Amino acid sequence: MQVHDVDLKLLRIFVAIVECGGLSAAESRLNIGRSTISAHLSDLEVRLGIKLCKRGRSGFELTESGRVTYQASLELLQHCDAFASTVASAKQELAGRVSIAVIDTLVSDPRCDIAGVIAALKAKSNHIQFDINVCEAREVETSVVNGRSLVGIGVSRHHLRGLDYHPLHNETNYLYCGVGHPLFDCNPDKVPALLQNAEVITSNYMRDKEMRNDDLNYQNTATAYHDEGIAHLILSGKFIGYLPEHYASHWVNKGLFKAILPEKYCYQIPVVLITSKSNAATPLATALIDEIKRRH
Repeated sequence: MQVHDVDLKLLRIFVAIVECGGLSAAESRLNIGRSTISAHLSDLEVRLGIKLCKRGRSGFELTESGRVTYQASLELLQHCDAFASTVASAKQELAGRVSIAVIDTLVSDPRCDIAGVIAALKAKSNHIQFDINVCEAREVETSVVNGRSLVGIGVSRHHLRGLDYHPLHNETNYLYCGVGHPLFDCNPDKVPALLQNAEVITSNYMRDKEMRNDDLNYQNTATAYHDEGIAHLILSGKFIGYLPEHYASHWVNKGLFKAILPEKYCYQIPVVLITSKSNAATPLATALIDEIKRRH
């Protein structure tokens, strides 16, 4: 089939639906109602002549044709963005979509100047679209691998094939408790005993995984997958957990959080710039990467 502008619009909507995990979840990202999203999806299925997904009470699920179309859509949209950027460079201007995948809470880290990167690129051109996707660490890498994002800024313990990793800075994580927890105002000599009974928040977030070797109690009733979730649990006064120093400082300064034996219960993990080895180095991508490196 010949691809027209309307097809590209429908494919972008389809990609958003898949990455959000369904039509309802895609509403906020696309800023359009579910019924309109459904109509666009139906239009795309008619245009392609295939069934892309199953939707109903059982939930959202891609068909095999849908999975193939999703991967092809990512490649096509990536090439379209690269084409627009290359043509713009011929006119000596930057244009296209700047998509950045980042882990959560980096906005509170003064060493991470994503805002400055955006401002610098915006000052160079008014023909750039910005797309910031906040996600879990593994999703940052996946987003770069599949072409959804030009670059990623996150953490990684095991580097994926096909990606380049450029160190930016180290992030320090401490073990915190909140007001109301027995550890918050206890005598120092009681800390070891209280730690043995304290429930530590379990997290699959890459900041914590494989970094902790502290013999604490991880057989508990609290699990979180983002720093904000960990903060909520610590604020309850019932759990302790690890958080980046720059993020926890908001509550530390208010007297609501306290680091527990910071000389012992802490670790550092590198925050890195993640780029793809295979993606074409378009002028816009090059400008973005250079600006990130310059500001870190």
